[in-house]
Amino acid sequence: MRIRLHTRIRTVVAVTGALALTLVGGCAKGDGTGASANTVTYWLWDANQLPAYQACAKDFEKQNPGLKVKLTQMGWDDYWTKLTASFIAGTQPDVFTDHIQKFGQFADLDVLEPLDDLGIEDADYQPGLAANWMGQDGHRYGAPKDWDTVALFYNRKMAKDAGLTTDQLSDLAWNPKDGGTFEKAIAHLTVDNKGRRGDEPGFDKNNVKVYGLATNGGGDGDGQTQWSNFTASAGWTYTDKKRWGTKYQYDSKTFQSVIKWYFGLAKKGYMVPFTDYNSQSNQANTQVAAGKAATAFDGAWMISSYDGFKGMDIATAVTPVGPAGKRATMMNGLADSITRNAHNKQGAKKWVQYLASNECQKTVGSYGIVFPATPDGTKAAVAAYEKKGIDVSAFTEPVADKKDFTTFSYPITNYAADVYALMHPAMQDLFGNGKSVSSLDETNDQINLILDQ
Repeated sequence: MRIRLHTRIRTVVAVTGALALTLVGGCAKGDGTGASANTVTYWLWDANQLPAYQACAKDFEKQNPGLKVKLTQMGWDDYWTKLTASFIAGTQPDVFTDHIQKFGQFADLDVLEPLDDLGIEDADYQPGLAANWMGQDGHRYGAPKDWDTVALFYNRKMAKDAGLTTDQLSDLAWNPKDGGTFEKAIAHLTVDNKGRRGDEPGFDKNNVKVYGLATNGGGDGDGQTQWSNFTASAGWTYTDKKRWGTKYQYDSKTFQSVIKWYFGLAKKGYMVPFTDYNSQSNQANTQVAAGKAATAFDGAWMISSYDGFKGMDIATAVTPVGPAGKRATMMNGLADSITRNAHNKQGAKKWVQYLASNECQKTVGSYGIVFPATPDGTKAAVAAYEKKGIDVSAFTEPVADKKDFTTFSYPITNYAADVYALMHPAMQDLFGNGKSVSSLDETNDQINLILDQ
C-alpha cells in the first residue's frame, strides 16, 4: 500500500510540475479573449452575484471613461477547469474571483500578479481576510472580496414536530464520546418509515424517511460544511501554522476521534448516508428541500437558496459548542486576483482596486447575496437580508463574538492540489466504505512527504 501511494504522489507532483512548465511557455501566446487596452476581462462563478458586479462595473466605467469591463460567469466546476486551461493556452482573464482553497496551487504555479501597489490594508476589512492572501514571499496576491461562515439550517416545522425549540437548537453542545445534546437533537429529528424517531425503541436505521442531518459528502481535506466546525471546536488545527504550514495533522488522535464520531452518525441512521449523496444533484440543500433531512450545515452563500425552498420555513442556528469550550466555524474569504500575464494589467489594477473599495462592496452588499469584506459592505448586506425578512445572525455572530466563537480559514499551504488528490479518496473511503480512521496516518505521511519536497 505504501509503495502504491508513493508512486501516486510522484505522479501528482510530476503532473503539477509539468503544468507549471507549460504555463511558463504557454502564457506568452496571443489572447483571443476579447481583451484590449480599453477592456478588462473579469471572470466569476456565482450567477447570483452577477447583477451586483454588473452594477459595480457600470459605476467603474463611469469613473474611468473609455475603459470597459467584460464579465464572464460560469458554473463552479467549469470555472476552475477553464481557468486552468486558460493559463496554459494564454487566454486567461485579466482578473478573476479567487478562492483560498486554490491559492496554494496558484502560488506554486506562479500565475498571480502581486498587488502590493494597490494600497490594500488589513484594517479596512473583516479580521483575517486580507492577511490570508499574503504569499510566502511577502507579496499580496488577492484583494478581499467577501466572506462566509457556516451555520445549521433547519426545517422549522420538523423541529416543532419533534418538540425542539429555537432556543434549544441555538444552544447545542457536542463531544466525540456520546455526541452531547447535538446528537440527541439529530437523533430525535430522525424518523424511520414507521414513524419511530431515532431515539425511540424499535427505530429502523435501515429504513429512514427523514434524516436528522443532511450530508455534503466526505469533506475532502477541509470539511468546510461537513466536519470542520466539530474538529475546530475540539481544538484541532489543519497544520502546524496558521498560514503556510509545513505539516498537516490528519494523524492527530483528536482529529480522528471526531471524524469517527461524525461519520458514525450515518452508521446510526441519523445522517444521510454516503450512498445517497451526489456532489452534483443531491447535496445537503437538495436533501433538505426534498424533505429528506431536517437540518444541514451549510455556508452563508446558500442563504438565499434555503430561503427560496417552496412551502418550507427554514431557520438557522449557530454551530454547537465543542469540547474546547467554544463554537467554531470556518470563515472563508474570496478575493479578486490579477493574472501574471494579464492582457490589460493597468486596467486590471484599476478594476481590482475598485472592487476592493468600500464603494463597490457597499453596492454588492445592498443586493443581499453575500457578505462583502469591508465592515460597511457587511452592514449593507445585513440590512438587505433583513429587508427580505431573513435573519442572518447565525452567520454574523461568529465574526463579532470572539469570546464564544472560534473562526478559522481553509488550510493555506503549498501543493494544495496534491493534498486534495490524496484526501478526497481517503475521506470518501472513511465515509462510504467504512475504512478505519487510523488509515489517515499513512495518508498524512504521504501529504507531509510532498510538503518536504
